Formats: sequence, structure tokens, C-alpha cells
Amino acid sequence: MRHGDKINNLGRTASHRSALLANLTIALIEHKRITTTLAKAKALRRYAEPLITKAKDNSTHSRRIVFGHLQNKEALKELFGTVAEKVGERPGGYLRIIKLGFRRGDGAETAMIELVDFNETYNPNVDKVRQAKKTRRGGRKVAGSSADLSAEALAKEDALAKEDSVPAEDSVTEKSAPIVDSAKEESAPVKASAKEEVAPIIEEQVAIDEPVIETAEEAVAAPVEEPVAEVAEPMEVAAEETVEVAEETVATIDEAPAEEASASAPSSVETSAGQEATTDKEEKKEDDQA
Repeated sequence: MRHGDKINNLGRTASHRSALLANLTIALIEHKRITTTLAKAKALRRYAEPLITKAKDNSTHSRRIVFGHLQNKEALKELFGTVAEKVGERPGGYLRIIKLGFRRGDGAETAMIELVDFNETYNPNVDKVRQAKKTRRGGRKVAGSSADLSAEALAKEDALAKEDSVPAEDSVTEKSAPIVDSAKEESAPVKASAKEEVAPIIEEQVAIDEPVIETAEEAVAAPVEEPVAEVAEPMEVAAEETVEVAEETVATIDEAPAEEASASAPSSVETSAGQEATTDKEEKKEDDQA
């Protein structure tokens, strides 16, 4: 009967089981993640985590104990080097088991076992430095006295920080001053040589551009004057014609009333003569009747 027997024998003898777990631990240290059956993964976690805890104490005694289990120098070097640096601040729980389902063939339940600190997907804060929790065994103090002490401590810290910052700034300025002066001295001859090299090039460009500018100004001025003259002559002729037409219209307007008056005068004389003749005839008729 196996009452109280909590060790999973994995269907193997003790020597075969220890060799199996040692080989799985070496593979886990080397690759940081392996896939196996769920039963082997659970047995491996109980076997490997105490060895990782031993790796935190980098001493000859710890190395000999771990080497007695693994019998592999490369795995020992990796465990006490890279792995110990990563898990140094973790108080246990170095391995994680993730179930992957049942595999085809024998239907065994598989799982992935990995080192927690080497999975950046599950641990986004893996690169951040953890601050150790500060604990103290002092007794409780009065609230007012503790507040006064904290205020005094803050004031002292501020004063020390100011004192430390002032010499640092002075030292920085003292160190940077000769560097700035040397940089200015080095840049001065460079600027002068650059000006000397650029000056003849500018003068040549100006000498080339002057005749081009003069010809362009003449070409712009000449076409403007000719169209102005061509437009001005027809305008003067048109103005003279309009003046002549205006004088003719004024003359015709003045002659029209005189002709009308001369034409109306003979007609009035004729009408008065006709009236006198009719009156004479009427008087002769009246005399005859009488």
C-alpha cells in the first residue's frame, strides 16, 4: 500500500527517475523553456526549484551540491550566472507550468514549463529594479512628535541637496569654460579662411550679373515706350475729329432758327393781303344789295 507516498514515481525506478529529472533540469536551464507531459513538469518543478534557490548563494559549497545532482559544468555555469542574476530578487516560485492539452498518439496531457523571469510577455516589468521593502521594529511614537521629526528630516535633506548641487554646478561651469574657449579659438581661423575663399567668388558673380541686368532693364523699358507712342497718336486724331464734329453741330443749330423766321415772314404778309381782299368784296356786295 502507498499510504502517504506523495512522490510520483513516473513508472520508473529511483535511479532512472533521478537521471530523468536531472536531464530535464539541464534542458530547462539551457533553453529556459521546455515542453513535456504534465506529470513530468510537476515532478520537475519540485526537483529544480531547490537547486535554483541554492544558486542564489554563489559559494563553492552550493556549487558542489548542485553539481552533485546535475553532473554538467555548462548548466552549472549558466545556473550560477545568468539565471541567478535574473531570479536573485524573487523569493521562490521560479517556474511556471502552462497546460497545452492532450497530445496525439497516447493522449498524454502536455504542458510547458518555463523560468518566470525569462518570459517578457507575461512579465512586462521584468527589467525594472525592485525596491526592497523597508521594515523597522521601533515602537509607536506620538503623532505630533513623529510629524515634527519628519519635517525636520525633510528640511535637512533639502539643505544637503542644495549644498551638493551648488558645487556640482560650479565644477561643471569651470570644466566647460576652457572647452568653450578652445572651441571658439579653433573656429575663428576657419571662419576667416571661409570668408577669404568666398569673397572672390562673389565678386566674379557680381561682374557677370551686371551686364545681364542692364540689358534686361533696356529690354523691359523699350517695348513699353513704343506701344505708348502708338496708342497716343490715334487718340489725338480722334480728339480732333470729335472737336470738328461738335463745331459743325453747333453751327447747324444756330442757322436753323434764322431760316425758320425768314420762311414764316412772307406767309404772314400773304394772309393779311388775302383778308383785305375778302373784306372789300363783302363791302361791294352790301352796297349792291342796298
